[in-house]
Amino acid sequence: MPLVSVIIPAYNSEKTIRQTIESVLNQTLSDFELIVINDGSQDSTWDIVSSIAEPRLKIYSYSNAGGAVSRNRGFSHSAGEFIAFLDADDLWTPDKLEAQLKALQANPQAAVAYSWLDSIDESNQFVRHGCHFTENGDVFVKLLLTCFVESGSNPLIRRQAFIDVGGFDESLPASQDYDLYLRLADRYHFVAVPVPQILYRLSSNSMSANVRRQEVTSLLVRERAFEQSCRDLPEQIKRQSIANFYKDAIYRVLEMPPKPQIGLEAFRLLVNVLKYDEDLFKTRVFWKAMLKSATVGLLPPHLAKLMLNRMKNTYDLKTLFYHMKR
Repeated sequence: MPLVSVIIPAYNSEKTIRQTIESVLNQTLSDFELIVINDGSQDSTWDIVSSIAEPRLKIYSYSNAGGAVSRNRGFSHSAGEFIAFLDADDLWTPDKLEAQLKALQANPQAAVAYSWLDSIDESNQFVRHGCHFTENGDVFVKLLLTCFVESGSNPLIRRQAFIDVGGFDESLPASQDYDLYLRLADRYHFVAVPVPQILYRLSSNSMSANVRRQEVTSLLVRERAFEQSCRDLPEQIKRQSIANFYKDAIYRVLEMPPKPQIGLEAFRLLVNVLKYDEDLFKTRVFWKAMLKSATVGLLPPHLAKLMLNRMKNTYDLKTLFYHMKR
């Protein structure tokens, strides 16, 4: 029986799936099984995966049902005491599983180990650091305020804890990983591995780029976590949690290639964040985000890009927003 089960849901992932699988096979921890769920791919994903000669690799094909269903399907085929999920376009550093397993073994009260995350582009080039938060123990309120785990490709989870919380919610079209982490954090401790071991691939086609869908589901997940938790949390925690979602959303939108629609969307998000954090109006970061939104929304894309490049070194919205959320 393998110690760890690694589950990769894959849909039309021919461009990245081999590299993703190789990042698992190159792990310093060797006691694992690797389960790939081919989620109704129409490209050569199946051919690529099935051509890899590796006894620890198993592949199952289903009709397309989405990420949450695929992850739960993968779990149903798994046998490991510990479970890790990896998106088909992300990568792990070679020591990821070993370091997270050691963290859980050293902290038997914890059910989830997570690492820091950095972002890469479609050519595997470094783009930016993640939030790099280090939170241990009872992290529910902190996680409600900021999703510092950041990715569905990040944690190592004890099998029984995953069973106890019911796995991924298949009714959610997005934010399924954040929903799972909140349910885990409400019942179990987390432990951090404070080094970047998750390489999250940025793509215009990634789910995180669909801000409107993320908005609906992320707010639903936060509302549900707030209501279903047995903790007596003040209303201000919920307001701050929602405000922090909008701050993250503003940052993601303003990182997209400049065009008028992006500026309008960023302005809409700025208006929404003020409903939950009125004091943001008094801060420098709000007006810097407003300036960037106006630049993107009012100027032709080529001029907006030129102006943004000149502004780039004068401020970092992500750093400022995260500083305000700690």
